[in-house]
Amino acid sequence: MRVLVLFAHPVETSFAAALHQGVVRGLKTAGHEVDDCDLYAEGFEPRLSRQERLAYHDLACNRDPVASYVERLEAARGLVIVTPVWNFGHPAILKGFFDRVFLPGVSFKMRDGRVVPNLRFIQKLAVATTYGGSRLRAVLVGDPPRKIACRVLRGLIKPGASVGYHALYDMNRASDDQRTAFLGRVERAMEAF
Repeated sequence: MRVLVLFAHPVETSFAAALHQGVVRGLKTAGHEVDDCDLYAEGFEPRLSRQERLAYHDLACNRDPVASYVERLEAARGLVIVTPVWNFGHPAILKGFFDRVFLPGVSFKMRDGRVVPNLRFIQKLAVATTYGGSRLRAVLVGDPPRKIACRVLRGLIKPGASVGYHALYDMNRASDDQRTAFLGRVERAMEAF
């Protein structure tokens, strides 16, 4: 299966980078074709321009500024997101990817004023993420990143598709053993993806 991996962290020596490497390694071990999209390394521009916003609903041209990313998304049958959670949300570069690439005609269509999901070709979705705070703290604020994956993205992809959410909470206080165990669990999950 062709899997698009979206990675969003600016530091190549971070724990997130090790998590990203484990994800890619696990997917390749399983025989998947991996399109590894490191948003920072690729210099992805997260800001939606004025012109892009004005053309947002114009299906004839709205994807032009991000056509290569749309093509990569549309070629995928699996999607894996590797990202930290910062301030109870995704890094701006990943949020910008959603804003600029998950366009009308790409991730959804409008029919009679209603949103109709359009990523039905994505058969599997997984997120591998870390939180600085505890699970309780995330729950108290509603855990927006988990909801984006398990509700919003799940609603756009193939109905009944497999969705895995792999989170290391309380990363700031995790021991080396806890981090190593998490890396192993995620890599094994990717081998079974």
